[in-house]
Amino acid sequence: MIGQFIKYIRRHLKYLPGERKPMKTRNDIAQEKFSSGYNCSQSVLYSFCDDLHLDKDTALRLACGFGGGIAKRQEICGAVSGGILAIGLKHGRGEGQEKPVTEAMYLKVRALTSRFEARHGSCSCRALLNGCDLNTPEGQLYFKENDLMNKTCKECVKTVVMTLEEIL
Repeated sequence: MIGQFIKYIRRHLKYLPGERKPMKTRNDIAQEKFSSGYNCSQSVLYSFCDDLHLDKDTALRLACGFGGGIAKRQEICGAVSGGILAIGLKHGRGEGQEKPVTEAMYLKVRALTSRFEARHGSCSCRALLNGCDLNTPEGQLYFKENDLMNKTCKECVKTVVMTLEEIL
């Protein structure tokens, strides 16, 4: 009960008593990381490092291959992949644990993907980016000219971070 209250306070307060600067939200952290050149998956996972007791450099390395829908293959959205990594680190089946732990984690992953699809229409990176191919010069130009990083990718990162805050 106290833990839920603390999560609520951290989510809704910009300042903690006695602090001079605003507290950064997880979404602020993820957006800053994404804007500084890290991919969507890295940005999502990085924003939960403190909660997951995960070294930040390790998180960036772990999530690196999932950007662009898994190494720019444009399969599952990298932000969603980063969210699944976070769920796995918090609730996944570890050494010596029984199989029901996996099933409970799967429920959380399905909640994430269902909410994401409800908001964005798909978990497919290619569908989210209107079919543009990030591996071609034409696709990269389309991505840039249509400002898909800001209009689509940043919104996907935001959705995943907000959903994780509710289900983790």
